Amino acid sequence: MKKVLIVCIGNQLVADDGIGQVIYQELCHQEIGTGVRLLFLGLGGIDLIEELQGEDLLVVVDGVQLGGKVGDVVELEWDQLPVAQGRPVSGHGIGLRDAIDVTRTLYSGRCPARVVLVGVEGGCFDRLGVGLSDEVLVAIPKAVDLIVDLASR
Repeated sequence: MKKVLIVCIGNQLVADDGIGQVIYQELCHQEIGTGVRLLFLGLGGIDLIEELQGEDLLVVVDGVQLGGKVGDVVELEWDQLPVAQGRPVSGHGIGLRDAIDVTRTLYSGRCPARVVLVGVEGGCFDRLGVGLSDEVLVAIPKAVDLIVDLASR
């Protein structure tokens, strides 16, 4: 049986950074399939490393700022993930790439075979107490469908 880990990351108190938690809540009500673990982590990075168990597929869900249009849903394979220049791509401590690199180096048996980032392009990641932008809210069903499809393939 294929082992899949879906990890949603974000902070619901900070505008579009809350997308991970909203998608996590939506996924809790979906039929995702056997062999799938669904987790919410307020922070990624180091916390993510602790959760890895050698899955066939790791899907990380997060708000991103990659230069696209706010509300765009992106699917990036491991080799497509941006490399941090001076600071991590993620605002959650070490970035996804860094976390996987550490796992490969120190805990190779726990490293997932495939890593995919499902990101929703956000516009605001620095305002406390502000909810998701309208464009990000509209993108939620598309992101959820993509994640369920990835987990079931």
